[in-house]
Amino acid sequence: MRLTSTFAALMMTASSVFAQDTMTDAERTEFRAEVRAYLLENPEVLMEAIAVLENRQAQAELLRDDQLVATNINALVDDGFSYVGGNPDGDITIIEFTDYRCGFCRRAHPEVAELIETDGNIRIITKEFPILGEQSVIASQFAVATKIVAGDEA
Repeated sequence: MRLTSTFAALMMTASSVFAQDTMTDAERTEFRAEVRAYLLENPEVLMEAIAVLENRQAQAELLRDDQLVATNINALVDDGFSYVGGNPDGDITIIEFTDYRCGFCRRAHPEVAELIETDGNIRIITKEFPILGEQSVIASQFAVATKIVAGDEA
């Protein structure tokens, strides 16, 4: 974040004063007025601060996602119900959540299939994720029943 030296010095001074809690009410009022004036004269500082905050929040979310996957990896890759295709010993595993009524899932399917076919080193695990209503649930149940009866090659 790019701050002018005046503002940085002001903030450092304020930090040390607030840490010691030695500022009088009049000094605190004056300090707040200075900060306000600076921010009004340099509003881009607020946008820079917001960008830093958004970046930190995105990084924290990615970390939480990674931790969630790590915590649940066994359930994700070996639940006994999900279709496993591609190379079962592949060094890359793709876990695909799908709803048979989802237009995005339907459009992505040919590209994912091509990727698996051309690479030869990808294992794909398909998770039933029926979120678009009763017909999605029925389609998902049909897929699981087919897998149980006919196996992954059906």
